[in-house]
Amino acid sequence: MSTAVTDAPRIVSDVTRAGKLLYWSGVVLLCVWVLLPIYLLLINALSSPTEVQAFPKPAVPPFDLGSLRFFLGYAGVAQALLNSIIVAVLTMVLSILIGAPAGYALSRFNFRGKGAFRLLVLMTRAFPLPLLALPIAVVYIRVGLDDTQIGLALVHTTLALPFAVLITFSIFSGVPAELEEAAWTLGCNRLQAFWKVVLPLVLPGITASAIFAFTISWNEVFASAVLTVQNRTLTAFLLQTLNLSPLYLRYAGGAALVVPALIFIFAVRKYLFAMWGIANR
Repeated sequence: MSTAVTDAPRIVSDVTRAGKLLYWSGVVLLCVWVLLPIYLLLINALSSPTEVQAFPKPAVPPFDLGSLRFFLGYAGVAQALLNSIIVAVLTMVLSILIGAPAGYALSRFNFRGKGAFRLLVLMTRAFPLPLLALPIAVVYIRVGLDDTQIGLALVHTTLALPFAVLITFSIFSGVPAELEEAAWTLGCNRLQAFWKVVLPLVLPGITASAIFAFTISWNEVFASAVLTVQNRTLTAFLLQTLNLSPLYLRYAGGAALVVPALIFIFAVRKYLFAMWGIANR
């Protein structure tokens, strides 16, 4: 009995050590799984066309911008890039104009089915876009929105809106309602209290939500490929044109898509964890 009692702390220590080892092994494996493809993409995108085929790859890229310059000068890339920026900006603006008021209402008002409504907002992403592509294309052709930037931005807004609602809901939930009530007692109406008290506090979070909507539009490819012909975004253009292009051109195009998305996601990362209403205090 005494031996078992003596060995108990050692067994617990061994189990704890094994758990930590397993945890950190999983973290390292996940980092390698995510970062290695990005690293290889950047290495090849920042290499000259002749160095792309070389092996082994250098640990530090040579920072030869020949592939990127050739990609940016490729016929149609500039217009596709402009279309992507316009559509993404429209998506960002529409998502915030619609999603932020909805998030504010969810954070400040109690009503029956509030939790179910939040779940249903997110469940709108459960409908696969390929299933809706044909009806959307038919409707767009009938109303004249096919192959237009605003038409594509409306579809991207539908994709980004659930996240905009839930993220802004969590951000507004982090601002105590007592601050608004104090402003009311000082003579402000609800709009003035929101503008002078709440908005300055939540503006960084709303900006992050807008950037996230921009990223969703920037990376979306299926609707862009189906609904546009002349006004293709960069993702749809790459899918259509560069599948038969030289390898170095594909790496340059991939870097042009991945790097902005990584920057945007890094900017909004802390708000993504608070999407379900965990306030950022």
